[in-house]
Amino acid sequence: MSRFDDESEAFEGAAQAGGGLSLSQQAIGARGAPYLDDLNPEQRAAVEALDGPVLMLAGAGTGKTKALTTRIAHLLNTGRARPNEILAVTFTNKAAREMKERVARLLGQTVEGMPWLGTFHAIGVKLLRRHAELVGLKSNFTILDTDDQIRLLKQLIQAENIDDKRWPARMLAGLIDGWKNRAWTPEKVPASEAGAYNHRGTEIYAAYQERLRALNAVDFGDLLLHVLTIFQTHADVLAQYRRWFRYILVDEYQDTNVAQYLWLRLLAQKHHNICCVGDDDQSIYGWRGAEVGNILRFEKDFPGATVVRLEQNYRSTPHILAAASGVIAGNEGRLGKTLWTDLAEGEKVRLIGHWDGEEEARWIGDELEALCQGSRGMAPMSLDDCAILVRASHQMRAFEDRFLTIGLPYRVIGGPRFYERLEIRDAMAYFRVAVSPDDDLAFERIVNTPKRGMGDKAMQTLQGIARRQGVPLLEAARIAVAHGELSGKAKGAMGLLVDQFDRWHALALGPLEPVAADADAVIEEDGAQAAGRGAAGISHIELAEQILEESGYTAMWQASKTPEAAGRLENLKELIKALENFDNLQGFLEHVALIMDNETETGEAKVSIMTLHAAKGLEFPAVFLPGWEDGLFPSQRSMDESGLKGVEEERRLAYVGITRAERLCTISFAANRRVYGQWQSALPSRFVDELPAEHVEVLTPPGLYGGGYGAAAPAATLDERVARADVYNSPGWKRMQSRAKARPTAQPSEARHIVIDAEAAPAFELGARVFHRKFGYGAVTGIEGDKLEIAFEKAGTKKIVAGFVVAAESADDVPF
Repeated sequence: MSRFDDESEAFEGAAQAGGGLSLSQQAIGARGAPYLDDLNPEQRAAVEALDGPVLMLAGAGTGKTKALTTRIAHLLNTGRARPNEILAVTFTNKAAREMKERVARLLGQTVEGMPWLGTFHAIGVKLLRRHAELVGLKSNFTILDTDDQIRLLKQLIQAENIDDKRWPARMLAGLIDGWKNRAWTPEKVPASEAGAYNHRGTEIYAAYQERLRALNAVDFGDLLLHVLTIFQTHADVLAQYRRWFRYILVDEYQDTNVAQYLWLRLLAQKHHNICCVGDDDQSIYGWRGAEVGNILRFEKDFPGATVVRLEQNYRSTPHILAAASGVIAGNEGRLGKTLWTDLAEGEKVRLIGHWDGEEEARWIGDELEALCQGSRGMAPMSLDDCAILVRASHQMRAFEDRFLTIGLPYRVIGGPRFYERLEIRDAMAYFRVAVSPDDDLAFERIVNTPKRGMGDKAMQTLQGIARRQGVPLLEAARIAVAHGELSGKAKGAMGLLVDQFDRWHALALGPLEPVAADADAVIEEDGAQAAGRGAAGISHIELAEQILEESGYTAMWQASKTPEAAGRLENLKELIKALENFDNLQGFLEHVALIMDNETETGEAKVSIMTLHAAKGLEFPAVFLPGWEDGLFPSQRSMDESGLKGVEEERRLAYVGITRAERLCTISFAANRRVYGQWQSALPSRFVDELPAEHVEVLTPPGLYGGGYGAAAPAATLDERVARADVYNSPGWKRMQSRAKARPTAQPSEARHIVIDAEAAPAFELGARVFHRKFGYGAVTGIEGDKLEIAFEKAGTKKIVAGFVVAAESADDVPF
């Protein structure tokens, strides 16, 4: 008799013993079920619907975890199932532990013998160890981590003579993981995907799986895929587990991928007692394989299903819920529900526009201090009660810099602080060596980043020269190249790097005299000229960009196919942006060194900064949602890659963000953001237009935000939004002159309170000479509606809304 047969007999024997109820269960049953008294009617209906498929459609803050754990307790208390007959799956170990602890509290005793309560992967490991031989493995198989997986793929790629630089192993790892999430073994990958990875993806995928078997190893995707394969190809095994699992409960069902969905469906086919808990409006992980369609078609997959909507929210005030509902109503692909609460009305959702990202950070910093002091008409809050939720991690830099400046304690959740990120530390190391060639620690960090052929042996050569001659490593590299002590790729790469650092050092420490600007030069903000330029006419900002480009560091991340590469490039842009506040590289490096040494004491209250994705499942009394601008949120990349599906997921992300707030929710956008030293105007997010006006308080100072959102323009097209950009004053706080309407010239003190008139945009003809406050003089080369294509003399060809430029002869009248 096999091990599986032994376990099967023991399992079914236990299920039949004791008449279905242990003595402790019978004692609890005799006392009734007091835990049901704490449920609202909908929660109780979901708990007591024990027969057949059930979908618990649980909105944000409606007590889904309470209902799910009470359902498990009720199954045990009523004797419907023994602990080992319940399969309860979730997505995190923390959630699984909390589920077991809550069940124990509800029953008043420790819950023993629930082996099938855990994460999908944890249960997958347990199942696979029992049946490993059915997929060509031994039960003591190894689970590879990401680094091991990449290393194995690199070996296979090299064996196939594929250029790893052009076709990185990480790119292939991502493809294979996506295929496994969709339950595709190598032979099942569809023809539409056959062109992936230079038409070699499926071939190497098959070789990878064979190599894993030879190593008696699996990756995380296999933990689900192998179990699914076993269920699909061994009917006896599937039938056994179908009998065992009388009740199946699934948390966060909207986050399941195809592989998870398929094996849940297979297991539920005998008893049909599957209860899935989730919220289609909070499905925000499509980028990692989650399929919102799984929850949307639940009633079709499980005919006769009972759908219970949990709509009473216990977290947020009515205004916050109404604002969130107004936004999510724009999605077509949803089951629909209406959140409500019996909490006091509270504050309206606050909406404020700012001139730029730095002002946004300053304002939020001031608001946090005011909330802690109780000077906003509310009881004082702790910083622990406050959170800033951003769409992209690069947004954090402005807040971190501001909070460090004013001494406001903060924590970054879900990742390192900005200046602690890998790509930022690498870039800073380059800057440090450019300023101080004696900085050996910085040089060691980046000498082989990107790859320059500097292995352990080559580094030992440099270190030996440095010790013998008492020189820094950079000078040792110069000596090694001159005396031929390096060979191969390392010799040429080190020679180039030494020359580059010599040149960068000269530029970094050159004379800092401003270069006179002629009449045709692009005018800088507030009339400032190009401060910080050396004799060669290069500023420290341009030098930093040059270092990152010439060193190959930027190109390294541009060529990377890893999911985090785009975020790292955005963070590098933010780093360049941070240099604008300093006169030179050395001053910036000193600033960062000082602020990073400013450690706060343990236990101190801190405001939390995190991405919207990291905030799911959390809640805070006060939430700030900055950066609500089209292109940033919703993300331009998400819209470009996924179209309407991407916009709908971004809208669900907005809904998640708003519903994290308990008492106070503040949404903000900036009319201007600076990218690589150039101002870019931004339109407020389309989600701002979807906020219901009666639940929003607009705090924007006069002149920036002229209204026109919500009920005022519910069906605005993109062209109409672009034309309305002047109402939001998105190009900044300087008024453009118009031929159509003559207005008095604004004085400097008035400039921040002027609304641009969208109807006053001048009509230009092809060839007309125009002036833009950032890009200077140019000629109109194309006209499309109110958008102009302009060939600028110093900035190249750009598309600009007509209201942002003036006729060249009127340039002297513009109040810059």
